[in-house]
Amino acid sequence: MTNGNGAARVFGVDIGGSGIKGAPVDLDRGDLAEERHKVLTPHPSTPEAVVDGVVEVAGHFGWSGRPVGVTFPGVVTDGTTRTAANVDKSWIGTDLAGLLGERLGAPVTVLNDADAAGVAEMTFGAGRGRQGTVIVLTLGTGIGSAVFTGGRLVPNTELGHLELDGHEAEKRASTKVREDHDLSWPDWAHRVQKYLAHVEMLFSPELFVIGGGVSRKAHKFLPLIEGIRAEIVPAQLQNNAGIVGAAMAAAAAADGAAAAAP
Repeated sequence: MTNGNGAARVFGVDIGGSGIKGAPVDLDRGDLAEERHKVLTPHPSTPEAVVDGVVEVAGHFGWSGRPVGVTFPGVVTDGTTRTAANVDKSWIGTDLAGLLGERLGAPVTVLNDADAAGVAEMTFGAGRGRQGTVIVLTLGTGIGSAVFTGGRLVPNTELGHLELDGHEAEKRASTKVREDHDLSWPDWAHRVQKYLAHVEMLFSPELFVIGGGVSRKAHKFLPLIEGIRAEIVPAQLQNNAGIVGAAMAAAAAADGAAAAAP
């Protein structure tokens, strides 16, 4: 899992509601080792069609036989997808790690997409060194969440499905909602503010890290958010955080397997 310079490299893939993107990751730097490759998420986004997309992304880099980390936009336990909010419902109960492992001929580690982004941000980005309660939120097709306390992840929190104004929060405050309804930045920021206030009431974090592709435009909406006690900062790894976190998970799984070997 190293390149010619000795740096640890593991492949990460981030499956999203709109795109499937991946790249080799330099785990020493916590950054992409090569420019990422992206394909559109197929519709319908069935397991077979999405797996084809992941294989295409890995094939773009000639990656095979070596560990791969993959994110999924839903609850994941032991490599199996348990929910499917923004992808085809046939995903529920799918052994994604097994399916991809067969296609790629490699060990595959699967985790929730926001959890992956959060792990990357806590290790290399905006949450680095923070030991209190930190909540990483990814605003995209939906709203993903990763909750940390004392630097440890509470997996599969799915706070985007909290109720807000009689609707699921991600149906009110996701990036997709802003785009679909052509909301102004102030109008959308007000919705995000109401969501953050609700999450803050439940968890009292010391820090919110706002990720997803919209984090590149944080200056357009974060300064408009008021009345939140917690510090609010944009993700430093931006939309690459999921890829980095996926690769980190794959490397950790490989290290664990090696340690358990006789």
